[in-house]
Amino acid sequence: MSVTHTFGPVRLEQSDPLAVMTFDSPPLNLFDQAMMDGFTQAAAALAAEPPRGLLIRAEGKVVSGGVDVHVFEGLTPEQGAAMWDALFVPLQQIEDLPCPTIFAAQGLCLTAAFEISLACDLLVASEKARFGLVEIVVGLTPSMGGPQRLAERAGPARARELIYTGELYDAATLASWNVVNRVLPADGFDEAARSFAMRIAGGPTKAHHATKQLVRAGVRQDPRAADALVGEISGPLFATEDLRNAVRSFLTDGPGKATFQGR
Repeated sequence: MSVTHTFGPVRLEQSDPLAVMTFDSPPLNLFDQAMMDGFTQAAAALAAEPPRGLLIRAEGKVVSGGVDVHVFEGLTPEQGAAMWDALFVPLQQIEDLPCPTIFAAQGLCLTAAFEISLACDLLVASEKARFGLVEIVVGLTPSMGGPQRLAERAGPARARELIYTGELYDAATLASWNVVNRVLPADGFDEAARSFAMRIAGGPTKAHHATKQLVRAGVRQDPRAADALVGEISGPLFATEDLRNAVRSFLTDGPGKATFQGR
């Protein structure tokens, strides 16, 4: 059963196993106040009822042309800080979902949309996609988590380069920097991205959540910190239906035959 909610220009299709969030304000899918509000509401809905997997995508040829600069006009430092603080709430709700999250970029992907993609577990891109954190054109630094999450993937020097120059980078370049996970053909990209996300969402959800937790601990602390958490995080998987059924299937039918229910 699929249920669709519309939050202004953001559409959220919730179904098992994959939920799909779509930015739907073409041609540029600009992050104006309506888009920011819609993203906030959609993220809250996902946090309240987590799916087994999430795909974030956009309608049209462009993922997003970035933030509508009108939202910056006349802001005081206090108002600017409050705006960024508010936007970290949905960003971190997406990041903290107990399931795999995949961002699909079919074309130009700037500023806020690029930063949201960096909060997802995986980023798949069309061979025609281009990415940029171009806030220098209005005298800003990216402030929705871009610098720190880009540095986590590509390293601090590459993060500074991308942000300092304000240049656009193609999907192949960012794949070589470990920012983009997979570059897919432009022809049939949306279908391929959905198929990839569906395959991952159909896996052992609780095991995927354990993977997220261990990777995060290993990267943001160190591998030994993650080692210390393995018993606490991975041990409970032996009580899950998915593990028990998969072990039984492996022993009975061989590897690769198990199906998972996320329990």
